[in-house]
Amino acid sequence: MGGAMFDLAGRTALVTGSSRGLGRAIAEGLADAGAAIVLNGVDAARLAETAAALRARGVVVHEACFDVTSEPEILAAFARLDGQGIEIDILVNNAGIQFRRPMVELDTADWRRVIETNLTSAFVIGREAAKRMIPRGRGKIINIASLTSEAARATVAPYTAAKGGIRMLTRAMTAEWAAHGIQANAIGPGYMLTQMNAALVKDEAFNAWVVGRTPARRWGRPEELIGTAVFLASAASDYVNGQIIYVDGGMLAVL
Repeated sequence: MGGAMFDLAGRTALVTGSSRGLGRAIAEGLADAGAAIVLNGVDAARLAETAAALRARGVVVHEACFDVTSEPEILAAFARLDGQGIEIDILVNNAGIQFRRPMVELDTADWRRVIETNLTSAFVIGREAAKRMIPRGRGKIINIASLTSEAARATVAPYTAAKGGIRMLTRAMTAEWAAHGIQANAIGPGYMLTQMNAALVKDEAFNAWVVGRTPARRWGRPEELIGTAVFLASAASDYVNGQIIYVDGGMLAVL
């Protein structure tokens, strides 16, 4: 019974920003649990490369090349999936960017770019997925939050605002959609070894701060999000709603 609760066979998962990084690791983990995968990204060549790698492992993969900040592209992508008879059972709102600058030097355009990518996209894509999940009476939405959903750091104000918004968006989704059999939850990664963080890993002072501040005494690996993602995507979490599960090596647990 235990294994069956985590089985995603017969389910299809759309993972935004999944051609590399955390999104790719999550997509691979959901595929290993049995799900078909809809990959998303804006770089068609990189998307095709990732899709080919998954297909070589026997995974059923669909490619959805669209910009998560463009509502017309999002609507067109869902229309194409509808036309192909592809039903999204699991949505992972993973796409995100980071931009570091003190607020007094931050251009409004850069603020909006981060908010649109990290927060507004989760609302628009979540809305379109929910429109299709509600008539079926089931669905899983997993938003990717952050340590900054709980605590702020200097120079990342738009990211902090966006990820704080993800926390409350997840609760708003729960308030409106839980009665329709949709579980909306979030994963809050700690400091992870990704391309987006490569410069920070190489920064000796910042690396020492992360390692010293994290009880596990190391950075996280993308694949360490997989277990939580599979749990939240599976029947094992059918009465879990509106929560953020932090995968952070214990950083938020200590002062």
